[in-house]
Amino acid sequence: MRLEILPVPGIGDVGEGDDLAALIATAAPWLRDGDVLVVTSKIVSKAEGRLVDVPADGPERLAARDEVLAAETARVVASRGATRIVQTHHGFVMASAGIDASNVDRTRLVLLPKDPDASARALRAAMGERYGVDVAVIVSDTMGRPWRNGLTDVALGVAGMSAIRDHRGEVDPYGNELQLTEMAVVDELAGAGELIKGKCDQVPVAVVRGYLGATRTDDGAGAAALVRDAAMDLFSLGTAEARTAGLRSAATLADGPGPTPADPEAVRRAVAAVADVVAPGTAFTHVTDEEVRAGLVATVPGWPERATGLVLGAAPTPVDRPDLVRFGADLQRLRTALAAEGVPSALLPPPAGSTASACLAI
Repeated sequence: MRLEILPVPGIGDVGEGDDLAALIATAAPWLRDGDVLVVTSKIVSKAEGRLVDVPADGPERLAARDEVLAAETARVVASRGATRIVQTHHGFVMASAGIDASNVDRTRLVLLPKDPDASARALRAAMGERYGVDVAVIVSDTMGRPWRNGLTDVALGVAGMSAIRDHRGEVDPYGNELQLTEMAVVDELAGAGELIKGKCDQVPVAVVRGYLGATRTDDGAGAAALVRDAAMDLFSLGTAEARTAGLRSAATLADGPGPTPADPEAVRRAVAAVADVVAPGTAFTHVTDEEVRAGLVATVPGWPERATGLVLGAAPTPVDRPDLVRFGADLQRLRTALAAEGVPSALLPPPAGSTASACLAI
């Protein structure tokens, strides 16, 4: 495969209602069947009228931007200071919902296209019907990426090619069958186009020529295929947001251990889920009710008779029981883990005269 990345200069400033197909065909009469048009989402948004008026500066501008951001947000993923990482109504997770204030008048903001896949399909259809070229279309925008610095262009909308190239089931040169490899080829092509377009050169369209999997007879599933299902998202919240959600859920746990004895295996799984975080390398033992009574009630005056669980916030001063599970301030974390295993639990007060911070009864 030999790829060429070609700029399409001369399109100029795009305004609401402009005919993108005509602008591109006029600027690039050399387009061929099989080419991939990589079109910056901003000119698609401008042509479709996805612009909002805001004050040019001052606190009024910030307030107006916040209102626009809230309207474009389906879910807040993380928030740090003025930075907002959100999920848009399209399903994309990105900073500020893709709202852009560059390459536009200071009194306006540019929103993402309402339906980037539909925009790509419409542009592809116009190029074929009116100008006789069978091209694939990628509507691209710039995004950051988790765990990596720097930005890159990715595909928001796609028509005429598959968004993902699935290698699962293929065999590599060493005879290994590929099990997980699915390549987001449209993101790679969007990034390739950005190398030519740039951010300040007023070249909003690039052409990638020579990609062998470029065109298909139908439009394909679009970039919607790139949006990960929520059930498969292992990082759906920022760290602080996940912690807050966990504490909120823990606050609604049952107030008592319930009439049915807890399943020891479920308790073991819950302890194992947090033990390595709280005290790496420590072996924990499930202490029975009888052991708790024998080891604590008889030794520490005032120990609650109903405190028949296994976990102490800290060891009572007069008692040396190394096999008791001690989680200190992490009692609530264990309580949440127990709830996930279906084990009701309750936080009880410490024994009178002890240094224990709490007891967790199950």
